Amino acid sequence: MGTCHAGYAGRTNGSALGDVPEFSARSLQDVASAPLTDVMGSLHTSQEGLSSIEADTRLASIGPNSVRTHRVSALAVLGRQLNNAVLVLLAVTAILSFFLGDGTQAIIIGIILFISVGLSFFNEYRAERAAAALHERVRHTAVVRRDGQFGRVDVTALVPGDVIRLQLGELVPADVRLITVNGLECNESILTGESAPSEKSAEPAAPDATITDASSLAFMGTVVSAGEATGVIFATGAAAEFGRIAVGLGSRQPETDFQQGLRRFSYLLLKVALTLTVIIIVSNLLLRRPLIDAALFGLAIAVGITPQLLPAVVSTSLASGSRRLARLKVLVKRLVCIEDLGDIDILITDKTGTLTDGRLDLIDAVDVRGTHADSVLGSGLLAADVDPSAGGVSANDLDAALWRDRPPIAGVTRLATLPFDHTRRATSALVDGEGGRRIVVKGAPEQVMARCDDVTEAAHRTLTRLFADGRRVVAIASKPAPGQETLCVADEAALTLEGFLVFADNPKADVHESLSRLKALGIEVKVATGDNASVAEKVCNDIGLPSKGTISGAELQQLSDEELTVAARNHTIFARISPEQKARVISSLRNSQRSVGFLGDGVNDALALHSADVGISVDTATDVAKDAADVVLLEKDLGVLADGVAEGRRIFANTIKYVLMGTSSNFGNMFSAAAASAVLSFLPMLPSQILLNNLLYDTSQLAIPTDRVDEEQLHAPAHWNIAFIRRFMLSFGPISSLFDFLTFGLMLGVLNAGPIEFRTGWFVESLATQTLIIFAIRTRRVPFLRSRPGGLLTAATLSIVALGVILTVSPLAANLGFRALPWQFFAALLGLTLTYMVLVEITKKWFYSSPTHIGDRLLRTRGTAHRIHRRAARFSHSGPLPSPTG
Repeated sequence: MGTCHAGYAGRTNGSALGDVPEFSARSLQDVASAPLTDVMGSLHTSQEGLSSIEADTRLASIGPNSVRTHRVSALAVLGRQLNNAVLVLLAVTAILSFFLGDGTQAIIIGIILFISVGLSFFNEYRAERAAAALHERVRHTAVVRRDGQFGRVDVTALVPGDVIRLQLGELVPADVRLITVNGLECNESILTGESAPSEKSAEPAAPDATITDASSLAFMGTVVSAGEATGVIFATGAAAEFGRIAVGLGSRQPETDFQQGLRRFSYLLLKVALTLTVIIIVSNLLLRRPLIDAALFGLAIAVGITPQLLPAVVSTSLASGSRRLARLKVLVKRLVCIEDLGDIDILITDKTGTLTDGRLDLIDAVDVRGTHADSVLGSGLLAADVDPSAGGVSANDLDAALWRDRPPIAGVTRLATLPFDHTRRATSALVDGEGGRRIVVKGAPEQVMARCDDVTEAAHRTLTRLFADGRRVVAIASKPAPGQETLCVADEAALTLEGFLVFADNPKADVHESLSRLKALGIEVKVATGDNASVAEKVCNDIGLPSKGTISGAELQQLSDEELTVAARNHTIFARISPEQKARVISSLRNSQRSVGFLGDGVNDALALHSADVGISVDTATDVAKDAADVVLLEKDLGVLADGVAEGRRIFANTIKYVLMGTSSNFGNMFSAAAASAVLSFLPMLPSQILLNNLLYDTSQLAIPTDRVDEEQLHAPAHWNIAFIRRFMLSFGPISSLFDFLTFGLMLGVLNAGPIEFRTGWFVESLATQTLIIFAIRTRRVPFLRSRPGGLLTAATLSIVALGVILTVSPLAANLGFRALPWQFFAALLGLTLTYMVLVEITKKWFYSSPTHIGDRLLRTRGTAHRIHRRAARFSHSGPLPSPTG
């Protein structure tokens, strides 16, 4: 990687409050390799940090530490609505119609455009504002030294020269030159692509250090995966290395599969529309009809077959769905993520707080024989992340439970600590007190016991019994350390096992019901946990989660990619699994054509959240997890997640109803018009009448997003499948055409209708059949009367049919080219409509039971390019920090 530039101290300009640095560009090599005193001097700061006044002055001069602010632009939203092939076709047709002398057609198309663009704009603009409010809710803070004291401030208020503290699980909020380091490791894969953590040091790096080996620097957006440190900020916002990259990515969000499906569907209909238009114009010219009439009629056919209000229907569905999800305590970062949420058929979740209550309580401290031992508890308190001489609370759940309601310990001094990391899975402390100086290690039993000498069989039996009881167990070991002043990982050896701390985390009371709901939705639940396999199995057994088997992280480590695919599919519980292994399991399942959701809330879940089709976190999660997630739950409850999945599937099901309606009835009607125009001596319907018919029909379909969805349609995800839509169009479209031809025969052979009566009769029949057929198309049940439609959809459909009939007898009839029809026509129309519905039901039963449909795998493949774009969208999301990735 070539020379990378970021802000560094340079020229200054005057200020009433002193000199405010202007940070000019200097290479990262300079910052990484310069002595710390030089860096501090250039930044006009010290290890005591800035004063509040100086920090405020710099903030006003340099600007907030933000890659991009989430601003809602009405013009940008409007521009996205106009960037649509169907709407472009409409606009061109309206302009041509106006200049060809058909003002009525131009006005009707204008109304269609206004409704489609207006509704889409209104829904998306409101959704953008809601998303901005959501981003405002997700605040990030950092520990910074101001006025000589450490305290938390919003990361947007950080400025070059601030001295900050970095701790395990945090995002690095800006580019930092390190001052002190205690086992610090950072996951920098967001910048380097390397999944292995990068070890950090306070010593200056080599003069030719690149971003991959600048060990004295920590970069914005990377994740503290181990240890802790202090450092001085030298670049913020867009001047930071990650900020420079994120700004360069631009603000365009990548297409989701849902959006790609919409685009492919629109292109399919455009091809059909253009083909029919050419055929109609050529055939009319061969029949020596006026060129203008042929062109207007052809354009009307092209518009008639396209789903003009599809953008409005989709945006209405997604917007109303997002509001319902918000009431259900599910927040989505982008509207189109709702459909992705409905897609998942595998959910991988952590255990603590999801399957269990998430409140850890210390229930005992025992020695190796399983006997209560206060000495084990005392040693455990010394190795917690709370200073034993001061006491207090901890952000770590285990340490918080350990120190809950306990006073400080007198006569003990902690000299050094080694913080927890996900490789060692342990914490160590060098303490001095009664009994001399010693090292105390607290951590996962397997790892701690492996570092002990002479672990007895009694200890193994005790541990096995505790795991079998479903307890969370932490091992305590120690050794004398006379005269020792420092502590390193190598000191965690030759230990003596003292005993175990035993914690309880009881299963949630309602988790069994939540799991039943997920099962009804066709979602397979798998558990990925850092706990022992026996504990995970006990919890799953207690809550009634069927298990196909358990595999440990150590076993996964030995598997090839092919073996891992089989193991991921055939196991339910993944125990003692590392963050990298979680991501690997998820990727393996996705590559086997499964749609995977991952629910996690910790720093070690960031890789898995990015790897999943849908990353799901909770409002109380770490910053890393919330940034990496697509969906945020306001309650860490599988029942809330089930609500979200069901809503996503309802939205997709209702969108597909409109698509299937449009492809079948529009195609049938326009094919009928094309055929009739080739044999009749007059146009079967005026261009303006075709467009009016389409406007009325589409208006009735705007109520589809409110429709009910059959329960069985929620049992499995459905995806865009253009081949399926094409088969549906070719199966049901001809039925519509058949009844159009029957109507032609009725008008010409029975009623002896002239051109005006013919057009009026076909207008009414076409509107009635294609509008009322929604009651059959909206459900797969036969007969359709077994499925109850939504009240608003029913009212809208019947009202539009009535309005179409009224127009033919209203004062506007003559201007629209209509004439009143005899009662015999309406009697025949009733019979035709009922017969049409019956034939559609018969065809529907054949279509959904045919081998072609049963074998239709409505699945999608997400490739590498999709994952890259998905991460790029997260990098450029609004808010103070970019999202880390792995």
